Amino acid sequence: RVFKSVYIVKMFFSSMPFDMGGGFDGRMGGRMSREVDNKKLYEILEVSQEATLSEIKKAYRRLAIKHHPDKGGDQEKFKEVSRAYEVLSDPEKRKIYDEYGEEGLEGGGGGADPVDLFDVIFGGGRRAGSRGGGKRRGEDLVTHLKVTLEQIYNGAVRKMAINKDTICADCEGVGGPKDAIQYCELCQGQGVRVQIRQIGPMVQQTQSPCNPCKGTGKTIPVTKQCKKCSGSGSVKERKVLEVNIDKGIPNHHKVTFHGEADEKQGEIPGDVVFVLDEQEHSVFKRKGGDLFIEKDITLVEALTGFKFIITHLDGRKLLVKSNPGDITKPSDIKCVNNEGMPTYKNPFVKGHLFVIINIIFPDKLDSKTQDLVKTLLPAPKALNVDEDDPSIEIHYTSNTKPSEVKDRIQKEAYQEDDEDGHHGGAERVSCRQQ
Repeated sequence: RVFKSVYIVKMFFSSMPFDMGGGFDGRMGGRMSREVDNKKLYEILEVSQEATLSEIKKAYRRLAIKHHPDKGGDQEKFKEVSRAYEVLSDPEKRKIYDEYGEEGLEGGGGGADPVDLFDVIFGGGRRAGSRGGGKRRGEDLVTHLKVTLEQIYNGAVRKMAINKDTICADCEGVGGPKDAIQYCELCQGQGVRVQIRQIGPMVQQTQSPCNPCKGTGKTIPVTKQCKKCSGSGSVKERKVLEVNIDKGIPNHHKVTFHGEADEKQGEIPGDVVFVLDEQEHSVFKRKGGDLFIEKDITLVEALTGFKFIITHLDGRKLLVKSNPGDITKPSDIKCVNNEGMPTYKNPFVKGHLFVIINIIFPDKLDSKTQDLVKTLLPAPKALNVDEDDPSIEIHYTSNTKPSEVKDRIQKEAYQEDDEDGHHGGAERVSCRQQ
């Protein structure tokens, strides 16, 4: 309405010279000498003049992506598309344009930055209205999605269904006829309720959203509310989104669907964001672009060579062999080149697969086997000791679990730090006898 008033005043005085001629036929009641062009913006967006808000939005998305300068498009064409969308997506501006053309919009400000408008529609991070006068951006819908290491290695597509609010097509998000809109009596059109409470000598003032008008400051009588949306201005829509899990994505990678969150009247929809959380694997451990796996081998394999099969994340069978003559030591790490994780956005480049070797030793050897081993392996360094010497004490070792040693160290550390005067000390943990 502001734009309309500006247009009428400007049209009257700029088109009527002092001799009362010019654009009129010389009389105050004369007609304008030219017709209003109110089709151009619709033609730019390639939609009809009867197009719905949803159709206008879809047309803008398609053309904005096509002509965006960052994607090699025509900058001037991109500005035209953005300007057309700015006007036709706003009910008030569209009404003025349909009645008076672009001249009716003059004096309404310089318009939105086309790049800002694109960022707002496609979730570029800047909020609508940050420069003043624009629509604010709605909240994003963020969902965490668990993905397997197999899906990250091979790539996958997950179909996710969402239920979101969409602007009612019957009432265009208003909730009923526009002429039926009334100011909320409870909040006096403010959208918030102010409550004042006396707490002792102090007065507390609080604000809360007004429930009857849902914070809008406006209501529509029940008898005139839209039947499709019951006056809410929005309806629920179920939509299936395809989440692409690209090969090699990092943990907590985000997949964003711009403008797919809830729609509300006067707001730019937020984004639907899926955060892909990597699940722990039972065999493989991932560290960056590399994979790690533990493998048990026997003492014989450690000394004479090993070979084993690893079933990879894509189902391939890898035959892993030691080099001839190599001796494998406990906790050795063997590398299989280029069999790690694919690189994100460059899947043909892969990290490495590291195999941590655990050697399984026999529990005991009988005397015959011991003698045989002694003949096969280098003899130990001789120790000239007389075991019958009374000054020599003989001790046999026993096996102890690492967890028992850890508990012992922790308890002894606690005993040393005891500052409460207790002298009982920690309980001594003896080695487990076989």
